[in-house]
Amino acid sequence: MNVVNRINTLETPEALEAALLAIGKERYHNNHPFHHLMRDGKLTKGQIQAWALNRYYYQSRIPMKDSALMSRVSDPDLRREWAQRVIDHDGTREGQGGIARWLDMCADLGLDREEVVSERTILAATKFAVDTYVRFVRESSLLEAIASSLTELFAPSIIGERVSSMLAQYPFITKKTMSYFDARLTQAPRDSQFALSYVKENATTPEARRRVCDALILKTDILWAQLDALHFAYVEPGYVPPGAFVPRA
Repeated sequence: MNVVNRINTLETPEALEAALLAIGKERYHNNHPFHHLMRDGKLTKGQIQAWALNRYYYQSRIPMKDSALMSRVSDPDLRREWAQRVIDHDGTREGQGGIARWLDMCADLGLDREEVVSERTILAATKFAVDTYVRFVRESSLLEAIASSLTELFAPSIIGERVSSMLAQYPFITKKTMSYFDARLTQAPRDSQFALSYVKENATTPEARRRVCDALILKTDILWAQLDALHFAYVEPGYVPPGAFVPRA
């Protein structure tokens, strides 16, 4: 029986946490073939450029979804806690924050900043998946919106694996290239522990706990779908849609 079939028997906060961790183990995108290829040094520079370019769309929407979440929060303490996520990505002035560091990584990989920021050559499937996430956070319950962020529980493991293996496998990647991920190793655990405590405290019935699990499953599906799109366009069968980024390296 897989984790999806087990989440209807969530009688305690501890059972909820166990189910969330099981969802991550089964469905997080560190299990995706595209990630395995990237980790194992089997992608070309152009394919890694395509990943960085498309992932920018996701990075750029994170503060938008967090701002949408905060706009619905009446508790100022919760707003102050959640506001740090926006600052982490946007910084307090131009050139700071996670998005700026992601753009630096794209430039270090040989991508044109204007092309990345314009979003013109990002896969339509990437946009559809990410926009679905923003819409879910905007329109679902506050409990579900916060629960959808819990993929950050699993981020440190994929970051550690990705950074060390890519530094070892690709001569065109340096520690500077991967510097975006340095801050995430402390930010993601901080944010995920707050969100986990929140859902354990506020999901007080088996039905509410099931909805928390469903929200995390949706988020893992969204992350997985982004790698599906990259794999289809740039690995196998390699059908790059009209207007999408064409690797030049």
